[in-house]
Amino acid sequence: MKITLDWLREHLDTDATVEAVVATLNRIGHEVEGVENPAEKLAGFRVARVLTAERHPQADKLQVLTVDAGPDVNGGAPLQVVCGAPNARAGLVGVLGLPGAVVPANGMELKVSAIRGVESNGMMCSTRELELGDDHDGIIELPADAPVGMPFADHAGTNDPVIDISITPNRQDCMGVRGIARDLAAAGLGTLKPLAVPTILGEGEPATGIATHDPEGCPAFYGRTIADVTNGAAPEWMRRRLEAIGQRSISALVDISNYVMFDLGRPSHIYDRATLTGPLVARRAKAGESVVALNGKSYTLTDTMTVIADDAGVHDIAGIMGGEHSGCSEATTDVLLEIAWFTPERIALTGQALGLASDARSRFERGVDPAFLDDATAIVTGHILAICGGTPSAVTRAGAPPVAARHVDYDPGLAATLGGVAIDPARQREILEALGFTVIEQGARWQVTVPSWRRDVDAAPDIVEEVARIHGFDAIPSTPLPRRDGVAKPTATADQMLERRLRRAAAAAGFHEAVTWSFVSEREAAPFGGGTWGLANPISEDLKVMRPSLLPGLLAAAARNANRGADSIRLFEIGRRYLADAEHPTLALLMAGERRARSWQAGKAQPFDAFDAKAAALALLEAAGAPADRLQVMEPVAQGAIWHPGQAATLRLGPKAVLAEFGALHPALTRHFDVDGPVMAVQIFLDAIPAKRASGPARAAFAPPALQAVRRDFAFLAPETLAAADLVRAVKGADKGAITGARLFDRFAGQGVPEGQVSLAVEVELQPAEKSFTDADLKAIADRIVAAAAKLGAVLRG
Repeated sequence: MKITLDWLREHLDTDATVEAVVATLNRIGHEVEGVENPAEKLAGFRVARVLTAERHPQADKLQVLTVDAGPDVNGGAPLQVVCGAPNARAGLVGVLGLPGAVVPANGMELKVSAIRGVESNGMMCSTRELELGDDHDGIIELPADAPVGMPFADHAGTNDPVIDISITPNRQDCMGVRGIARDLAAAGLGTLKPLAVPTILGEGEPATGIATHDPEGCPAFYGRTIADVTNGAAPEWMRRRLEAIGQRSISALVDISNYVMFDLGRPSHIYDRATLTGPLVARRAKAGESVVALNGKSYTLTDTMTVIADDAGVHDIAGIMGGEHSGCSEATTDVLLEIAWFTPERIALTGQALGLASDARSRFERGVDPAFLDDATAIVTGHILAICGGTPSAVTRAGAPPVAARHVDYDPGLAATLGGVAIDPARQREILEALGFTVIEQGARWQVTVPSWRRDVDAAPDIVEEVARIHGFDAIPSTPLPRRDGVAKPTATADQMLERRLRRAAAAAGFHEAVTWSFVSEREAAPFGGGTWGLANPISEDLKVMRPSLLPGLLAAAARNANRGADSIRLFEIGRRYLADAEHPTLALLMAGERRARSWQAGKAQPFDAFDAKAAALALLEAAGAPADRLQVMEPVAQGAIWHPGQAATLRLGPKAVLAEFGALHPALTRHFDVDGPVMAVQIFLDAIPAKRASGPARAAFAPPALQAVRRDFAFLAPETLAAADLVRAVKGADKGAITGARLFDRFAGQGVPEGQVSLAVEVELQPAEKSFTDADLKAIADRIVAAAAKLGAVLRG
């Protein structure tokens, strides 16, 4: 919400500077997002009088002016200015931009320059050039008595700082300038001025009847008719204030309604009676009814929405936006003023369903003051009569707003015990009464009556918050939490420690951590089986379902990085997958682009492959404490949709315990996310990793062997469908006492190898214990290795 300093002083008697106002607002809980003074962009522009105007000697459409810009410019001597405006003439009072000034419309800095050989010392300006309007046909013409030499910002009344305040959803009372002024007065920055409410009785009954047939959605509907109004332009002071906060001036009647809304936080609506047929009624919409709103768009309504209608149809989406048909125009002479109270929940649901936002909705859905209907009716009527004239009728009151008083039992000692700061009870009472609360002392406890405009206060902690924020949150002393003597015990759980180790291991391996949304779009979730859990009211269609995998977020991040020129992308994330049964902690890696950049040694850049993904998966599983050397490589769970056929696998402890999946992502999936080239990925399922034993070490401490190890190589012919990891595991298990390691070091297919088979070479490490191996010992071990391989269909090559 935006306010101006001059507008604030309409309600607050203060001489505080804008800096003091901003500091106080931030201190009492109203975050100031920015301050802008329109006068700053008009620095260097002066009220000036044209003394003479002669034709330019080198151009028929230009004139050479002598201009008086005041006694403090050029020593009081006239300035020579070249001007092309058709209305430039001797005696005209306009706006002169001096050398050094910056034209707001285009950012051009004015300088002394020669135009067609004639020196020009600035520029006479139009309204468009100063961003004060759209007129560019001529220069600005000011009244003849405008003070020459005065800064134009001061003359135009734009030297009024605009303060942009972020109002939290619970502070509906501060959605008007008066609410802000009340808070500042309570904080000691001035005195809140009494609100002037005129007494207007009116003559006779309204010419148009008023009723509410939807007491649930519109409990109270007040109104009156005003005849013989003249709808011209709003007064300059009102237009200036509205335009300063970004509101376009339309006409007097429309501007009055808008002004009261921003001034007092009270929306209203003014109908042109000539467009109405019969009485105006608040009712439920009929399913399928439609209305063209003031924004020119048509909206189809449902029977859950409250509307304002007459005998002919709907005129207003209640509390949100009026209809185009019944809006006021220059020809309007008779009007109907509506002041209603709408149920906040109904307004919020209607606005969400229609996707329609407005300043009125933002106030009604938070809850406007239900006790302010009569005063608001009088204030709006007073503005109409003062600006547009007319004869008002009496007020019709249909229904009644919920104005029952709310009382809170309050102990002043709660400021210290709950708020953390001891505040004198007299000061607490002063703060509460300044905010509009009524305090009745009943011994050590108080009965506090909540003002009608504070819908957010209903319990003692709310009272503590009000007292503490006005007293100053910065006055609350910093108090350390109590702790026991000695060294603190670790507080991280086993799962947190695991995630910490994996995070460090992934970063040490060269991966960059990403933190992506837990919500994805339905399109992004579809390749992964879709999202089981969705939101009925998401903030965006791109964040509609809870992610079934971490890969959509990483793929989207990879696409953004690639589009910005990243050649090698290595990302990881630790987070949760949300499946039908539960949340599952997961670590995901993604590799795209260049594994190794091009160089004179290696030649072309090398892309990532599935073996890079496998190596990363095994390294992280080992860091997590999983038995990486005993894992089986098996087919992926969902190969067709996510993983590239033949270039992906899972790591398992047995056939069912899947610890990780890795490999190349399916090309269709990467195209789905607009990622070019092959992409490798890993998903490690942290909740599937076996927990460590809690009964101490699982094996004896390491003792280095006394004898040197022996290495032997074996080459086998095996079916090409045999997984090399299965062969290595079988070889290693052939003699667990002597064999301490086995690894594949060669794979060959081609000339000399039968079709359908492959040559797999395995290096075996043998460790003697008490004595060195004899030839017979080595032969016996070799026989056991060959026999173990034979069970898998592998035979020793001749």
